[in-house]
Amino acid sequence: MIKQFISVIFMAATLLNCPILLAEPIPDYHKVSELSGDLISVGSDTLAHPMKLWMQEFKRLYPDVNIQVESKGSSTAPSALIEGRSQIGPMSRKMKKAEIVAFVKKYGYKPTFFRVAIEAVAVYVNKRNPLHRGLTIQQLDAIFSATRKCNAKQEITTWGQLGLTGYWANLPIKLYGRNALSGTHSFFQTKALCNGAYKKTIHEELEAKSVIQAVSSSINGIAYSGAELKNSDVRVLPLAKRIGHNFLMPSKKNTLSGQYPLTRFLYIYVNIAPNQLPPPLVTEFIKMILSNTGQSLVEKAGHVPLHSKFIQRELRKWNSITTPLLYK
Repeated sequence: MIKQFISVIFMAATLLNCPILLAEPIPDYHKVSELSGDLISVGSDTLAHPMKLWMQEFKRLYPDVNIQVESKGSSTAPSALIEGRSQIGPMSRKMKKAEIVAFVKKYGYKPTFFRVAIEAVAVYVNKRNPLHRGLTIQQLDAIFSATRKCNAKQEITTWGQLGLTGYWANLPIKLYGRNALSGTHSFFQTKALCNGAYKKTIHEELEAKSVIQAVSSSINGIAYSGAELKNSDVRVLPLAKRIGHNFLMPSKKNTLSGQYPLTRFLYIYVNIAPNQLPPPLVTEFIKMILSNTGQSLVEKAGHVPLHSKFIQRELRKWNSITTPLLYK
């Protein structure tokens, strides 16, 4: 059992590109003196549910804090931080180079980010769809991409091309996904389309839950969205990185290990000026998220909590920012 545990941690560290750290407990969050003021979050729809739970808990701890949350997509976070309209920028992807350049142009330094959760992006079909064997990344590219940069020989437009027969053989595949404001849109394009272009026939939705609703009412539909959104009207297909690899479901184990092909970190970006202590509201909010309390709310929201190894790495980043200033 111990060997298996070590093996999983090693694989997670390798696939998610982080060093192997000694296990340390995740700290509890301890309330500080009373806080007040406005705490505003603008950004990811994927992080909307955990952000709501985090803010509710923060409000319970600090009732004098006024909280606002806007969750229209990751691409809205950088501009809100740059313009000073928010202190918290949740994103389901890392900032793009152009977004960082714009931030640096305004402030003279880069934004600071913290990993706050792990998520699997799932591929959904209608519950009546008989396809069970799963899809490879190359097949996803042939289905969703106009450019097929993952080297598929031909595009896939009907369910018969995926092995279904009878009624399904000539049934066209109807595509659903997120719009360009979404970090999920960018992530799927990078990982499943090998940075290729989406087909113009994809029905793009503003909200993640709308993607699932669309597939639940479309017998020939297929979509990508967060694995935490599964309901009884849709099915999640197992995925494989390529032919010959195991088809895996986006379970907590497969997500945490990094073996599931569409696994990613979720982030929070903040504006922290060099040689200045972060505002108390930002400080305590980040500390709460990276605590047992915050990570239990990640799981309640359906995402995968960070392993203690990742938590300790993020806390070391935080301490490297704040500790030298506290003892100046």
